[in-house]
Amino acid sequence: MPRSSSGSPPEKADLANVRFTEVTRQTRADFEGLFEAQCGPKYCWCMAWRPLLGRREHVQHAELKRAMMALVEAGTPVGILAQIDGKTVGWCSVAPRQTYRKLTSQQDDDETGIWSIVCFYVPRALRGGGLAAALLDAAIDHAFAKGAGVIEAYPVDEASPSYRFMGFRDMFIARGFHEVGMAGSRRHVNAARALTRSAAASLLLHKGSGR
Repeated sequence: MPRSSSGSPPEKADLANVRFTEVTRQTRADFEGLFEAQCGPKYCWCMAWRPLLGRREHVQHAELKRAMMALVEAGTPVGILAQIDGKTVGWCSVAPRQTYRKLTSQQDDDETGIWSIVCFYVPRALRGGGLAAALLDAAIDHAFAKGAGVIEAYPVDEASPSYRFMGFRDMFIARGFHEVGMAGSRRHVNAARALTRSAAASLLLHKGSGR
């Protein structure tokens, strides 16, 4: 696939050739490269929903990176990457809920087997081509393969001025997720505690039938 001399992502995602990989010690360099690229989300390192020691205010970008890389080095699940022809082109934060800080005040911390999807990142040049949806499909497969009994998420309506990095509600509804409440005024808990293994199997069967 053609690339610019600067090594920037291709201008259009070739979804037929996209591959997904978990962020681990072995793939952390790909993760770092995506986040540190021009306009990448190196300002947060996807630590917004993850616990930090001490104060969260005025934390330097380098501190956030160190905190994220410490999780990766410890073997803590943090998410998956999308790659096309060896180029990392997307990220989805999907991990056991207990690895995040509290996501909503109604959260029952005694519940187990729940994985949470809390963030997507696709470079601006590749947005609108279905890569985020492909990342969501891969995140669902990944979480269930790792033993999740339930997957939850906190997407927003497409017109929302904030929390857009958490994904759009319609994308989750189309994959069999159901709304179970709200987290604040914008985040729909419409993906939480509703997509079980049986529901996912039914959805895949429906897709395969071509209906």
